[in-house]
Amino acid sequence: MEKKNAILEKSFAFALLIIEYTEELESQKKYVLSRQLLRSGTSIGANIREAQSCESRADFIHKLKIAVKEAYETEYWLLLCKNSKSYPINETLFHLLDEIQKLLSSIISSSKKNI
Repeated sequence: MEKKNAILEKSFAFALLIIEYTEELESQKKYVLSRQLLRSGTSIGANIREAQSCESRADFIHKLKIAVKEAYETEYWLLLCKNSKSYPINETLFHLLDEIQKLLSSIISSSKKNI
């Protein structure tokens, strides 16, 4: 039986929600932020997944740090949407992104201690 990996599951679920949200933005002709969000929001999980087959602990940490950067970028685009009058917002995205950021921070911190 395969062990559950919380960060992989949460980042994948987040990417699916980002896809739905950006499709909603596209339907409202909000193309610029939609494309930015789609790129950064799905990149988080892609980098986390890539880290699973890393070549070293340093490579693992590096990939997760890229995921952290993508998470912060995604948060920026979401905040722009939230604070723009004509944009819909999905608070679930903020909640899940916060969970992902905390998990990433914890994983990176514990990985550094084990070097």
